[in-house]
Order: sequence, then structure tokens, then C-alpha cells
Amino acid sequence: MALGLRSIGQVLAVLKPEFDDISISKIRFLEAEGLISPERAPSGYRRYAESDIERLRYILNMQKNHYLPLKVIRDNLDLMDRGESMPALPSAAQSAAAEVVDQAESLTPHPRPPRRAIRVTRRELLEVSGLTEAALTELEKHQLVVPRRGTIYYGRDALTVAVVARKLATYGMDARHLRVVKQAAEREVGLIEQAIAPHLRRNPAARALPAEVMQLVLHAHAAIMRSQLTQ
Repeated sequence: MALGLRSIGQVLAVLKPEFDDISISKIRFLEAEGLISPERAPSGYRRYAESDIERLRYILNMQKNHYLPLKVIRDNLDLMDRGESMPALPSAAQSAAAEVVDQAESLTPHPRPPRRAIRVTRRELLEVSGLTEAALTELEKHQLVVPRRGTIYYGRDALTVAVVARKLATYGMDARHLRVVKQAAEREVGLIEQAIAPHLRRNPAARALPAEVMQLVLHAHAAIMRSQLTQ
């Protein structure tokens, strides 16, 4: 191996202390997406220069600490490659909004587990979601967007609903329609709570069970909706 070049296993060892979720498959995925381009030895093995590792470090940092979607990271890398100035890093609220929009546009059936809590003021919520004051007031009226209990700050779920509400408005759907979605969600939560209650009584330590069952129900919900819309 040429001087200064590392194998994919060695790169993993270098980055693992900073990014505990890094894996060989993730590095290969980023390569498949065209975000990194390591050299190939005649044998076909990948060989990573220090510049490749720094590029990986940047990508992982933008994902972990700034919640930037891959499209934005790719655009930033293109700027770096052309020697142009990088845009200012977004605030936590703006990054969260970008992530929410990215999920909505890619039709992700359920949100990725957040690594860090989001806390935004009402003004920031209006700014990053793109909602009008009147639209947000209507969502609040129907308890679709509410601050965290006991605070004046809004969390990730409130931000998600706000962004989705703004996007649905272009299709003529407003808070009245989302209220129907809320009622359906409340019924599903009741179903989940009733179903898992015996399991929680037998094993009170199974705190992750409601979230696991919720994800299964969400998958079923999305599949049933798709089947109904395509009939």
C-alpha cells in the first residue's frame, strides 16, 4: 500500500471514536452516492488518502451535528472542490427544518430517530417552517402544533407538523383536514396502549416497547394507505 494511504478498515478505526455509528457499509454507501472517491489498488481494494478521511469527517459531522441532508452536503462539497466560499452553517432550528423537508420530499414513511432534541421559539418556528401567522394560529387552535409541556418552546414533532402543513396547503388541505389525521392518530395510540399494556405489566423495564410498536403500526398504516390510493 502506498505511503499515507489507508484501508477501509483503518479509516473506520480512525473515525469510530468521533462517530460511533460509522460502519464499513456506510462508508461504501457514501462512495456509491459519489461523495467520496478513494483510489483503487490493482487488486480492487479501496485506498483512502488523508484528504478522503477529512472529506468523510466533514460529511459525518454535517449529518450528526447539523442535520444537513445529503443533497445539501453534496452541494457544499461541490463548492469546496471549486474553491468557492462555503455558506454559513445553519442554526439547529434551520437544520431541523431542512431535515424535515428532506424527509417529506423523499416520502420517508417515518422519521429517522433524532440524535438531538430540537427547541425553537414560536418566531423561529414561523421562520423555518414558512407558515404564516394565521396558519400557525389555526394549527394551534386545533392542538396540532403545541409547545413542549411546561415550556414556551416547540420540539421536533411540532416543527414536522408545521412544515408538512405548509406543504399540504398547496393541495388545498388545511388544519381542518389535519384534525382528521390527529383523530386517527389518537385512535391508533389508544390501540397501541391497550395492546401493549399486558406486556408492560409483565416487564415494566421494556420502555422501548411503545416506540417499537408505533414504528410497526406506522409501516402498516403507510402500506395500507398506499394500497388504497393505488386501487
